[in-house]
Amino acid sequence: MVSIVLVTTACTPAASPPEGTAGAGLERFHEQQLDLEPCELPGFVPETAVAGECGHIEVPLNYEEPDGETAQIAVFRVPARGDSPIGSLVVNPGGPGFPGAGYAAQLADIWGDNALTERFDIVGFDPRGTGATVPALDCYTDAERDAGAGSASQLSYTGVRPLVEACAESVGGEHVLAHLGTRDVARDMDVMRAVLGDTELSFAGSSYGTRLGAVYAEMFPDNVRALVLDGALDPYATTLERREQQWTGFQAAFEQFAVFCAQQGSCAIGDDRAAAAAEYQRLTRPLVDSPIMTTSGRELTFADVSDALVTGLYSSETWPVMSQGLSELAQGDGTIMLGLRDFYLGRTPEGTYDNGTEATLAINCLDEDRFTPSELAELERTALDAAPFLDPGTPIRETSDLCEGWPVEPTLGFPYADGIRNLPPTLTVSVTGDPATPHVGGIRLAETLGGSLLTVDGDQHGALLAANDCVEAAVTAYLIDLEAPPRDAECTLAEANG
Repeated sequence: MVSIVLVTTACTPAASPPEGTAGAGLERFHEQQLDLEPCELPGFVPETAVAGECGHIEVPLNYEEPDGETAQIAVFRVPARGDSPIGSLVVNPGGPGFPGAGYAAQLADIWGDNALTERFDIVGFDPRGTGATVPALDCYTDAERDAGAGSASQLSYTGVRPLVEACAESVGGEHVLAHLGTRDVARDMDVMRAVLGDTELSFAGSSYGTRLGAVYAEMFPDNVRALVLDGALDPYATTLERREQQWTGFQAAFEQFAVFCAQQGSCAIGDDRAAAAAEYQRLTRPLVDSPIMTTSGRELTFADVSDALVTGLYSSETWPVMSQGLSELAQGDGTIMLGLRDFYLGRTPEGTYDNGTEATLAINCLDEDRFTPSELAELERTALDAAPFLDPGTPIRETSDLCEGWPVEPTLGFPYADGIRNLPPTLTVSVTGDPATPHVGGIRLAETLGGSLLTVDGDQHGALLAANDCVEAAVTAYLIDLEAPPRDAECTLAEANG
């Protein structure tokens, strides 16, 4: 639970929305008072917690009906340390279903005494449907989640309640599910900008947050001050193309991990990079038919290990843990791998789940392309061809799309953010060995927005949380002085902080 100290503060009076951007009937939302109360975020121990303030911003559920139902967007603000703040820096961690309050605290903690925390209020928010925002999705019971519902690798709803039915029950009806997509969240950010007192938006988004920032720029180009887009999604890639890029990235990361693992000695997937996928499958495919029991009394399945491995591939810093987990798995112990799976899917030691994975699935139903059963089978084959280490060796069946029966068609559209006029300089940050959002996406987004690209040599997803001096210096100069680095600027994660 969020601990609230009953001392109320308020943000700077709301800025008047620039002409033509408020929209009919939105004035009362732009002009609302935001009351914030000091709070502590769960997951941060008291001695390291970043002091912040929590509150909610009211937005229309449906922007076409501003006098209708509303949603309450949860926000967390770390006030600027200095006496002359530039304004707010709104941040988003991605997902798209991840709550953003904790991300603001993470960035403020990593930046420490940096000029960014002196000159900006760092503001995170839980996008509609997520975290402490109301209404929030809760699509499956904890028991259903333990049984595999909502798995990150799930493409269809075979064996579980349809996603639309499960999610609608939690938010008050299917009509709510029609308004969870990126374009509605971008509208929420513009309301947030005005309520926070900023005439222009300064934004830092990672992973899916780069899509959110780019779509905001497309919809509200005159309201943009600065955009930092870290670990970019390719705005031109369709769902099929993007997933192929992503799984190709994970395959490359797996092969790099295999080299690392072999160097540790006694690697469970051998010492031959070329044979590593086959050795991994020899180790894990038996779990398809015969899951093993862990010390917690829970089973470990092939899907669980796949989710665990993908978790470990997000950053080379996790590779030692993953290597140890595979070695233990070879001895019949799945404790570490189940722990990685639980971390990935938001399961607590008490057996409860957050809604991040479920929200990601639901929000993607508004953003991503839909598939027929035959197209879904093609998608799965494409994914396994791109990342053969994840192939369970079972036949691919034609099943129904998770989003079947969604109340509206997708509302994002591809490509997005193309041909924006008069957009201020932007900064895209892209890691060369990023498995989840491959470097090609960063190149394409920077080109699309006509902005700068900071290339970061390394093997992890995104760079803003890397505590890297080079990256931090470039981001700081850009956000404070609006000085974008040269288009060919480079950093190296291995050189972080000596």
